[in-house]
Amino acid sequence: MAAKLQLLSDAQMQQFIREGYVLVEADFPVPLHQDIYQRIETVFDKEKNPGNNILPREPQIQRVYDHPAVQGALASILGPDYLMNPHRHCHLNPPGSKGQNWHKDNYVFDEILRQPRPRWVFAFYYPQEVTPDMGPTGILPGRHYQHQVSSADPALTAETELPLCGPAGTVAIVHYDAWHRATPNRSERKRYMLKFLFERLSEPQAAAWNHRGGAWPGTGPPLDPVHAGVWDWLRQAPRAAGGASTSELLGQLREGEQMLRLQAAYRLAGCGEGVVPALVEALVAEAAAVADHLWHKEPGNPRGTNPPACAAGLALAIVGRAAIAPLRELSGHSHWGVRAMAADTLGDMGPAAQEAVPELAGLLADDHPRARRHAAEALGRVGPAAAPALPALIDRIRDVDLRVRHNTCLALAKIGRPAEAAIGPLLETLEDEDRYVRYFAGAALRRMATPQSQRLLLDALFTARWCPVTNPENMY
Repeated sequence: MAAKLQLLSDAQMQQFIREGYVLVEADFPVPLHQDIYQRIETVFDKEKNPGNNILPREPQIQRVYDHPAVQGALASILGPDYLMNPHRHCHLNPPGSKGQNWHKDNYVFDEILRQPRPRWVFAFYYPQEVTPDMGPTGILPGRHYQHQVSSADPALTAETELPLCGPAGTVAIVHYDAWHRATPNRSERKRYMLKFLFERLSEPQAAAWNHRGGAWPGTGPPLDPVHAGVWDWLRQAPRAAGGASTSELLGQLREGEQMLRLQAAYRLAGCGEGVVPALVEALVAEAAAVADHLWHKEPGNPRGTNPPACAAGLALAIVGRAAIAPLRELSGHSHWGVRAMAADTLGDMGPAAQEAVPELAGLLADDHPRARRHAAEALGRVGPAAAPALPALIDRIRDVDLRVRHNTCLALAKIGRPAEAAIGPLLETLEDEDRYVRYFAGAALRRMATPQSQRLLLDALFTARWCPVTNPENMY
């Protein structure tokens, strides 16, 4: 019998929302972690870093991510049907290393917009004890909602650094938008860290952790409205009404620096339906203004693919139903950036945006790949209720843009069994030129869970099976 998941407590979830991380321990007997460490050492010495193949190369690692404490933390934050992303990496920080600058990771070869609601997390695993002098991963706690920090240079950064340390088996669950870096290794010992990514497959329906009830306890300005908004979204509680001047908040939304805009967005969302027209106007202006800057590379957006979502869009997503009709109208706007941001905002609403499925399906044929990509993502977040868009989604499985193909397959995975009409095209997509498109096509077939999809998927996986025992010294 599988062990019962060790779900997070209210205090641990509040720490994750506020600070951007929580530590858990895969408390197997120490020899398991020692064995993983030694196997990794051997692979690095003889074969070099296997990249994404670190898990099939060393399958024992899966036992760590299957541990009840690790699974419980991931399920608490991402819901019980979360997905392990196909990208993973074993990071070696050798003795004498100088460490890295502060940065945020890009979303692997995708154009996801950064939003406070946690749909992706890191799970950093240490197969050996890590002390502060061994070059642990460092984070800037509480700064994960910020697009910029005082300096990317650690020598000049004013924010307080936290080294993530612990015994062998420590797994740090970290908000994907956390500012982080490898710190200098001043010891004489190697430090390995396995970075795995996990993502949400369905939107929250209720608190997924050991929730005892109650509103957000409060953390003070400026981020208290944001923290409370994330807390309420994760437990699907109604948003508390706001009492501030809407004119003042709208001014901050339009003219303030990033954190003021974020705070204003969450406070405006509590002002009710009356603020929707002003928020829609602000979304149009903001989306058009930033469209040409979306791909700028900087420490908070290192590949130029993952800038923050529009603040007005965040507010409209929280308002919910009253904002759907004007967002549906924006799907036909003349500016591609507005169309894309309307789709992203509808997607942030999740299943509540069901009535916008026709417009989102229409955007899958948009001239701009970013609009198509956000429309596919939005339909996935709507979930099974997006089944009427299946013909349009199936048409995008072979889109010329790999990000559109990627998100189309992931959307089909989120829709699940109702998407079984896509089984044939998905089977062909298991041979896509992009490794991540292949993976999400497989994930979609798995989630459909029909006899046909399972048989076809198993046949394909057996053909592509990696044997962890085979290596240059043991070929047969």
